Amino acid sequence: MTAFIAASAVLTLLTLGYVLRPIWQPRPLVGAGMLAMLSLVTGLAYVLVGTPLALDPAEHSAPTSFDEAITRLEAKLDSDPRHLEGWQLLARSYAAESRLDEARDALARAVRHFPDEPDLLAEAAEARAMAADNRELDAEAVAMLRHALELQPMNQRARWFLGISQRQAQQPAEAARTWEPLLTTVDADTADSLREQINAARSDAGLALLDGPATTTQSGESTSAVSINVSVSIDPVLAMRLPENSVVFVIARQPGGPPIPVAVERFSAAQLPLVVTLDDNDSLMPTSKLSDMDQVQISVRVSASGDAAPRPGDFEATPVVVATSPRAVAALLIDRVVE
Repeated sequence: MTAFIAASAVLTLLTLGYVLRPIWQPRPLVGAGMLAMLSLVTGLAYVLVGTPLALDPAEHSAPTSFDEAITRLEAKLDSDPRHLEGWQLLARSYAAESRLDEARDALARAVRHFPDEPDLLAEAAEARAMAADNRELDAEAVAMLRHALELQPMNQRARWFLGISQRQAQQPAEAARTWEPLLTTVDADTADSLREQINAARSDAGLALLDGPATTTQSGESTSAVSINVSVSIDPVLAMRLPENSVVFVIARQPGGPPIPVAVERFSAAQLPLVVTLDDNDSLMPTSKLSDMDQVQISVRVSASGDAAPRPGDFEATPVVVATSPRAVAALLIDRVVE
């Protein structure tokens, strides 16, 4: 039991450290990916071998591979689905192998057996977004998040993702109201980053900005006729490989035009996932502004070196083209490595 508790604690800290990165601002470590995978294997081995479920003598030996461990855990959960930790471990194992649809489905089954677990509901909602083509939180995911907050009003993970869903639905005032209570629960450094996100939403909603040490928002105080809200997330596997001090560049370019960006913003990768607002304040040249374009191509890149120039080994998202407007939106997933 002690070994399982220790393994579960490590796994929980790693998982929450990633998904709550915009709130807690952890410092990614080079070995995080390896540690997370080892934690998954440890948890799988315990569930399969170290519990009373292992009645079959053939099951008393530890699995010889990660795939075998997943297969055996699937079989055990089919025979005994009332095992919350097993479902969560199975879903995280699927996610580690980029089997996002299966991770979503595993957590959905877990929710059917444990419908009143706030952390599970928040995790299942995020899994739905990760498995969706547009990476957005759908109506079912939003319902899960709202139920989680009914059960636990200050569940940080549920509040964060509900706010993201409201930003995706172009409801900035609602997103700001959802996030604001979190300011009383985090430290000063984290509050600065969170306040920036809130003020970006309040600015888009035409509301007064919150006072505080960090009063500059991603969208600033622009009177530009064009703004683009860009929701940026990262594949969980790549998130575990983020080099320390890496930088995120959110870039708008003219489709088919010169490579010089029309607008660009720069952030610490520790802030992922995040919502960025691009407008004329982010234009690099007064003769080529975002508001001058009918369409722009939005791209996102994570630079390990911190340089603006692309390098092999950087992470990036598939670019998308959006029509410019006062409330344009785009969603990008960082899911590949630059060769």
